[in-house]
Amino acid sequence: MSTEELAGRRAQLIRAIGVDGIAIVPAAVERVRNRDVHYPFRQDSDFQYLTGFPEPEAVAVFAPGHSEGEFMLFCRPRDREREIWDGYRQGPEGAIENYGADAAQVIGDLDSRILELLGSRKRVYYNLGPNPELDRRLIGWLGQLRAMSRRGLAAPEAVVSLDSVLHEMRLRKSPVEIELMRHAAQVSAAAHVRAMQTCRPGRFEFELAAEIHNDFERHGMVPAYGSIVGGGANGCVLHYTENRDELRDGTLCLIDAGGEHQGYCADITRTFPVGGRFSGEQRAVYDLVLSAQEAAIAELQVGKPWDAPHRTAVRVLTQGLKDLGVLQGDVDALIEDEKYTAFYMHQTGHWLGMDVHDVGAYKLEGQWRRFEAGMVLTVEPGLYFSAQTPGVPARFADMGIRIEDDVAVTAAMPDVLTRDVPKQAAEIEALMAA
Repeated sequence: MSTEELAGRRAQLIRAIGVDGIAIVPAAVERVRNRDVHYPFRQDSDFQYLTGFPEPEAVAVFAPGHSEGEFMLFCRPRDREREIWDGYRQGPEGAIENYGADAAQVIGDLDSRILELLGSRKRVYYNLGPNPELDRRLIGWLGQLRAMSRRGLAAPEAVVSLDSVLHEMRLRKSPVEIELMRHAAQVSAAAHVRAMQTCRPGRFEFELAAEIHNDFERHGMVPAYGSIVGGGANGCVLHYTENRDELRDGTLCLIDAGGEHQGYCADITRTFPVGGRFSGEQRAVYDLVLSAQEAAIAELQVGKPWDAPHRTAVRVLTQGLKDLGVLQGDVDALIEDEKYTAFYMHQTGHWLGMDVHDVGAYKLEGQWRRFEAGMVLTVEPGLYFSAQTPGVPARFADMGIRIEDDVAVTAAMPDVLTRDVPKQAAEIEALMAA
């Protein structure tokens, strides 16, 4: 991410919190996987969005109008011994030189500096909950300030959720962000194509996952979430991640996988026949889900409400379920009674960005928010006919189908970032036969 882009974000935050506010944003915490082995470190999205700083054990403080500068970063010191074992550190010098901090100190100085920074502010913007240790320290700082009122210091009057400001900023993607997401989508699309081309009966789910992850790593990316490769009945499990079963001829394979590029995520789902050709029943359900997705994508227009794609997809799917003989009755009544939820139990999409389920409110003052240019979301209708669900016709048993694309809202037509992976049934069959 360019220093100019990051500086622009910080300036926007500074304006939003005002001269009476101060914001405290911690880095992610390293997590132990087993004994002395850590999980791969992934920076906190809010911290990354504002600083680009890649290390743990850091806290960013934004203090509008402060004489030393408005962006202060507290981070680990340079330590030659630890750097031999764990890798290079930026230290306060690198925080200033490479990441644009106005001032930087070692993290051990935070307690001694923070009282002065907090003492002249009316509001502190901070997200309680994700970092319990820092929560306790903040409460302690506020208590100390209240006890020091006779020295001319006063505790902020309110602790305000940083989400109310920062997550609205993150919801609207800049052109730079859109291009990063487009790259993540293109690499992820190619990985899905590779998985389709290498699929055949007798291979295992984890083998297709390996093909996908290989493509991610060859492009310097990592999985944005736990990849789902579900053959047959496993495709009916929405968050199936075991990826251990054999893929069998005559069944479908559902893959939900996306890569992360410079902190920005892709999220793609495709469903295809293990043997390379859809059966008549599989094709009927697949085409129904695809029709629902295409109709939902068409609803991604500036000014339309968030729930418009979902309502459209639900109507198409419910009518289709009636046409297939799975549901009986009036379509409006079936929708009102939510009869479709036995086979379609999730929403049609979610915000997408630095987090797979990205930040940003879906409703404002109790009403579905309206789409704006720069918003990015997934569109992912599906139908799931688990054999354990009452009323599932035998011809559809254990058939799970979901089709998911990443779409940017623009002033013109919806921009499908993941368009490079086929989704028409005939295109999929031709790809797998090549």
